[in-house]
Amino acid sequence: MNKKSGTSKDAADKLVTGIKRKTRKQYSAEEKIRIVLAGLRGEESIAALCRREGISESRYYTWSKEFLEAGKQRLAGDTARQATSPEVKELRSESAALKEVVADLTLENRLLKKSMIGDGGCEA
Repeated sequence: MNKKSGTSKDAADKLVTGIKRKTRKQYSAEEKIRIVLAGLRGEESIAALCRREGISESRYYTWSKEFLEAGKQRLAGDTARQATSPEVKELRSESAALKEVVADLTLENRLLKKSMIGDGGCEA
């Protein structure tokens, strides 16, 4: 009987852990920036700020490090970023359209050259 209650407790713990993971607050970039800037201002301790915001200090320091690294890269002129899916689709369609225009112009150019050679004009 002792084993049976232990397994149901384990199952309950797993269920509670799963619920906590799924209901964990997701912070937007703006919220992270606001929290990091509040910590950098130094008006209150980091511990108090983290308690008030409901985050761990390690999470605050991770955000702070990421924030400062991003600023450092931006000031150094490293503005490369990953293209978003809509941007990639737009660039691909634009590329296809440009390739089609080049193909049409190349064909027209060849036809004009052939017509000039065929008419007995100057051969180039």
